[in-house]
Amino acid sequence: MARIAGVNLPKEKRIEIALTAIFGIGRNVSLRILGSTGIDINVKVKDLSEKEVDLIRAALEKLTLEGDLKRKVAMDVKHLQEIGTYRGFRHKRGLPVRGQRTRYNARTRKGRKKTIANKKIATK
Repeated sequence: MARIAGVNLPKEKRIEIALTAIFGIGRNVSLRILGSTGIDINVKVKDLSEKEVDLIRAALEKLTLEGDLKRKVAMDVKHLQEIGTYRGFRHKRGLPVRGQRTRYNARTRKGRKKTIANKKIATK
C-alpha cells in the first residue's frame, strides 16, 4: 500500500484515479503529475515500484495539499465573513454561495423541507 502525502492510496485502483484520493488533486492534476514523472496512468497502485512512488512524492512536494490546503480554504472563507461580503454572508448562513436559486432546490444546504400549515381563515 502506497502512502503519499499522509493518505493511504487504494491499492486496487489505477494510479490516475487513486491520486484523486488526496485532497487537492483532481483528475487533471493527477494526469499532469503522471505525465511529468513518466509513469503509465493504467498501472495499479499495488504494482508501483518504490522508485515510482518516490517520483510521485517529489512531484507532490511542490503542491499545497491536504491539511495546508484545507486550512487555506477555511481562512479564505473566514476572511470573506469578517469583511462582510455577500459570499461570506452566504457561507455563514449555509446557503448556496455561487448564485444558485434556492426556491425549489439547494436542499443539501438548507436542510429538510419544513412544511408550513395552511393559515386558518378567521370566522366572523
